[in-house]
Amino acid sequence: MHAQLNDDLRHNWKRIAQRLRAELGEDLYSSWFARMEPEELADDRLQVSVPTKFLKSWIESHYAGRLSDICEAELGKLDGIAIRVRSRGRPLAHRPAAEKQDGRAAPMPERAVATMREHGSPLDPSLVFATFVHGRSNLLAHAAALRVAEHQPGQPVSFNPLFIHSPSGLGKTHLLNAIAWSIRERFAQRSVLYITAERFMYHFVAALKARDTLTFKDRFQGTDVLLIDDFQFLQGKTMQQEFCHTFNSLVDSRRQVIVAADVPPGQLESIDQRMRSRFAGGLVVDIEYPDLELRRAILIRRLAELQKRHPAAAQVPEDVLEYIANRITGGGRELEGALVRVVARQEVNRGPLTVDAAALALRDLAQNPDMVRVRIDDILQVVGRHYNVSRADLLSPRRARSIVLPRQVGMYLAKKLTPRSLPEIGKRFGGRDHSTVLYAVRKIDELIKADERLSREVALLARLIEQQ
Repeated sequence: MHAQLNDDLRHNWKRIAQRLRAELGEDLYSSWFARMEPEELADDRLQVSVPTKFLKSWIESHYAGRLSDICEAELGKLDGIAIRVRSRGRPLAHRPAAEKQDGRAAPMPERAVATMREHGSPLDPSLVFATFVHGRSNLLAHAAALRVAEHQPGQPVSFNPLFIHSPSGLGKTHLLNAIAWSIRERFAQRSVLYITAERFMYHFVAALKARDTLTFKDRFQGTDVLLIDDFQFLQGKTMQQEFCHTFNSLVDSRRQVIVAADVPPGQLESIDQRMRSRFAGGLVVDIEYPDLELRRAILIRRLAELQKRHPAAAQVPEDVLEYIANRITGGGRELEGALVRVVARQEVNRGPLTVDAAALALRDLAQNPDMVRVRIDDILQVVGRHYNVSRADLLSPRRARSIVLPRQVGMYLAKKLTPRSLPEIGKRFGGRDHSTVLYAVRKIDELIKADERLSREVALLARLIEQQ
C-alpha cells in the first residue's frame, strides 16, 4: 500500500511540475523547481526536498503561496507543505524538466545545449527580428536593437549600454532574443549570453556556496555580448555589486551590454546611484503602448501565424480585426490573447464570425479601454505622493502602519485598474507573493465598506491615476 501511495504521489508530482513550468515559464522553473523532489504525503501534509538551503529559503520566501495553490489543485486540501534540504549524493527520483509527456527523454536542440553550456536563460526561437512588428511606438527601440545586432566585431561600439524600458508585454524580451539570435547566426565566433536578472542571482549564489566566484566572474566577464532581462528584479547589495563589476569590465573593454527593465534607469530606486548613472550614459530607449495602426498590424501578423500553425483556424473578417484593435489598447500579449479567444469561440459555436460575436467573446476584457494604459509605476507615484511615503518604502519589507496601509491601497488599485495578475503585481511591489497581494485587496475591500473617508480617498486616487 505504501509503494502504491508513492507511485500516486510521483504521478501527481509530474502534473504539479507541469503546472509550475506553465505558470512560471521554463527559465524560472529550471532555476528554482527542477530539483525539487516529493518525498511523502501523510495526514494531509506534503513533504518535499531540495538540494540546498538557499533553494529552500528562496522558495519559501518567494513561491510558497504559488506552490501551495498548485499542489492543492492536484492533491486536494493540504494542512501544509514542508520543504527540507536532502543529504548530498541522493539521486533524484525523477527529472520532469528533461522529460516529455510520454516520459521519454526529450532531445535538446543544439542551440539550447549551447545556451545551457553558457549558463544563460533559454532563447525562444520564435522571437526574432522577422516576427517583431514595429511601428511608431517601438521604432527607436527596434532600430537600436538592429544596429547592435549588425555591429561588426572589431569596430567601435556605437552606444554602450543599450537600455530598453517599457511596461510588461510590449516587446523588450522579443528584442533581446532577436539580438541574441541574429548575432549567433551572423557572427558565430562571438560569445553571446542572454540571461534574466533572477537567473543571474541564482548562478551568483551558487558560486558563493561552491566558493568558486572566480569561475563565475570569468564566465560573465568573458562574454562578447551580454543581454540581461527583467533587471528591475536584481536584489541585494552584494548581488548588485557583482553585476556592477561585470558591467564595468565589459563596457570598459568595449564589449556590448543590453539591459531591459520595466522602468527607466532613474526609477530603479533599489539600484545604486552610480549604476543608474552608467545606464543613463548609454542609449536609453522606451517602448510605448502601440497606436491603432500598430495594433492592426500586430493582429494581422498574429492571425497569419495562428493559421500557419493551425490551418483549420477561422478566417477573421477585417471588421472583426478592426473591432479587436479598437477594443484592446494594450500590448501584443493582450492583442494575441483577445484574438485567440475570438477564434476559439467561433470554432466552438461554428457560426459566422461577426463583430457582435467578437464583442460577446471579449465582453469581460478591458471593460475600461484605458485600463491597460494604467501603469503600476503611476500607481506607486500617486499613492506615494498622496501618503507622503517614498517609493523605496512602498517596495520595502517595512511593516509600519504608515507604510502598510498605503502599500495595500497601491496593491488594491493595481488589481482594480490594471489587467496584471496577482503574481505580477506582487513582483512590482517589492517581490511579494501573490497571496500577500490577495490579502491586501480583500483588506482594502473590507475597509472601504466600513470607512467612508477611506472609500472617498481610494476613489480620488483612482481618478488621479487614470488622469496620469
